[in-house]
This record gives sequence, structure tokens and C-alpha cells, in this order.
Amino acid sequence: MTRAAGTATETRFVAFVRSTVGGLPRACWVLWGGILVNRVGFVVQPFLAYYLTGVRGLSVTATGLVISGCGLGMVCAQLVGGTMADRVGRRPTVVFSTVANAVVLLLLGSTGSPVLLVVLTFLFGLTLDMYRPASTAMIADLVPPQDRARAYGVSFWAVNLGFSLAMILGGLLTRAGFTLLFWLDAVTSVLFGVLVWRAVPETRKRPEPGVRVAGAFRVISKDWLALAFVGLIFAQALVYMQSFTTFPLAMRLNGLPASVYGIVIALNGVLIIALQPVVGAWVARWDHSYGLAASAVVLGLGFGLNTVAHTAWQYALAVAVWTMGEILSAGTALAVITALAPPHLRGRYSGMFGLAYSVAWLVAPIGGSWLLSLGVPVLWLTCAAVCAAAAAGQLLLGPAVRRRG
Repeated sequence: MTRAAGTATETRFVAFVRSTVGGLPRACWVLWGGILVNRVGFVVQPFLAYYLTGVRGLSVTATGLVISGCGLGMVCAQLVGGTMADRVGRRPTVVFSTVANAVVLLLLGSTGSPVLLVVLTFLFGLTLDMYRPASTAMIADLVPPQDRARAYGVSFWAVNLGFSLAMILGGLLTRAGFTLLFWLDAVTSVLFGVLVWRAVPETRKRPEPGVRVAGAFRVISKDWLALAFVGLIFAQALVYMQSFTTFPLAMRLNGLPASVYGIVIALNGVLIIALQPVVGAWVARWDHSYGLAASAVVLGLGFGLNTVAHTAWQYALAVAVWTMGEILSAGTALAVITALAPPHLRGRYSGMFGLAYSVAWLVAPIGGSWLLSLGVPVLWLTCAAVCAAAAAGQLLLGPAVRRRG
């Protein structure tokens, strides 16, 4: 390669890096690092069922009830965290959430009382997700509107990279006992809080002095555009959550063991880590409604392919397709909801957005398993239809969202 050609290649690479991750403020990268550290230590929740049955001796039914308490806590976390972010501040909310989560983790890992297990598991879910609305609002406060989709996409990438490493690390640590899992999760949670406290300024936007601001509930309840947008996200979340509930059941009906499901679903994380920075920077240039509509269509196509899937390779192809749909919306949806929110209510609007996923996590197994009982094609074709309706909804809402923005 000639020197000129090498320089041109280097210039293109630098331009690519800048278009992907360039221009974001330092505080945003500190927050990114904290999220990554926190996710690398995210080893308790995925192995909680093993801990409750194997170490604490709970029955399968009792374990399911206890873990559902964690899900209920995660639902409450969106509301509590969003309110705290707007009233107390973004930084105090993140710090309180992470430190409180560490304390709950250590208590949860040391108690054998069934009653305390129920209470602490609920508190675990509550403190686990309480920081999310605050961190989402913080990124919106720090980053100009035109760069928010990229910033949220980079954060999404950190979550998936950290989670993938956590699954490997957690699996290895369980061989030495579960105590190490609770300590690792607690330490990384505190590290996240310390990073934010020391290196990220408070970003909460206060109303101008003397300006009377309407109550949060009144504003949100009358904001039909934001409510409709979150409703469309909820519809897609219902479909996406099938990947952790009915998807493995459908594979089992085709005679495929759990180990094959583990390998197939791992493809989701691998593709996100490999493709999201590139695809995310590309999609960030699109109009938001087209990107979100395309995301819904590809997500529906991927889950629809499960209708004709029977082998591991066919299921892997379906995962690859719907993962691309997930990547297409990474960052864009959060950028939209924070653009729709008044600056002083970004925490609550972000919490409302997170609530769509938390409620979907509780509802999806019930609806999905009922549809699966009617037949495999019924479930997956319904998922495809829901995504098609969500895509149409995004295109219809697009002009109104652009006018608001």
C-alpha cells in the first residue's frame, strides 16, 4: 500500500470513529464507563433462580413467586426513579440507587428467611432499575438533540457488552459458590455510583424562577403523543420479551435442548457487540419514524420466521434477523421520548418509557404462553402482526413528533 493510500484509509477510519462515537461530552463517557462496570458485575439476577432453589431450598413454585417480586420491584423502580430524578436530581438518584442496591444484594445473599427473601428480592428489583430514568435523563441533559440517538446507542452497546461478560463470569463464579456473585455485583454497583458522584455534574433542569409549572401527572396524562409513542414501544417490547419466555419453549417443542437455546440466544449479544456501533451511527442519520418503523418490521420478520423454524440453524437465522431489528431502534426510541419531554420532566418521561419494558416483562409470558397453547404459528404470526401495526403507528406519529421536536 502506498503512503497516500494508507493516509486516505487512516483518514476514513478517523472519520468513521468520529461519526460513531465522536463529539460526546466527557461526562457522558464517564456515565458510559459506569454502566459498563455495573453490567460486568450484573451476575445475581440471571442466576437468582439457581440460588433460590439450590442454596435456599425453595420449591420451583415458591421461586417463581419470589422472582415475580423482583419484577414488581423493577416496575416500581421506573416510577420512583423517574420522580426522584426530577425532584431530587439525576446524580443523587443514581448514587442512591447503586449504593442501596449493593446493600440489598449483601443482605439478600446472607439471609435464609423466606419472608426476608421475598422482601429483599422486591427491594433488589426496585434498587436495580431505579437509576435508569435518571441516567437516561442525564444523557439528554448532557447531549444536544442531534447526537442523542448515537449517545443512547453507545450506552446500549455498553449494556450488552457488560452483560455478555457477566454471563461468562457468573457461570465461572458459581462453581465456587454464590457468595462471590453477590459481592461482585455489590462492588461494581458501588463503583458505578462513585464514578457518577465524582465525575458527573448534576444536570437537572430547573424551571425559571417565578414560572409556575403544571404538575407532572397532569402534564403526562394530557400528552397523548408521548403516551401513544410509549404504547407502540410497549407493543414491540411484548414481542421482544418472547425471546426469553416462549422462544425457548417453542425450541423445546421441536426437540432442541436448553443448551442449544443458550447457544442460539447468545448470537443476539454477539451481533449487537459486533454491529451496533456501525449500524447505530448509520441509523442515527435517518428520520426517527423511518428508523423505528424499520426496526418494528425487521423485528416482526425475525419472530415470524420462527413459524417455519425447526432446526438450530433456522432458529439462529431468526435470532439474527430480529436482533437487527433491535439494533435499528437502539438509541432512537430514547432520543424521541426525551425530546418529547419537557426538560424538567425528563426523568418521569424516561421512567414512563422504562415502564413499558418492565410491564412487558410481566405480561409477555402470560400472553405468549396462551398463544403458544393455541399453536406455534398462532404465536409467531401474532408477533409479526403486532410489529407490523407498531411500524404503521410509528409512521403515523412521525409528523407529530417532528413538529414537537
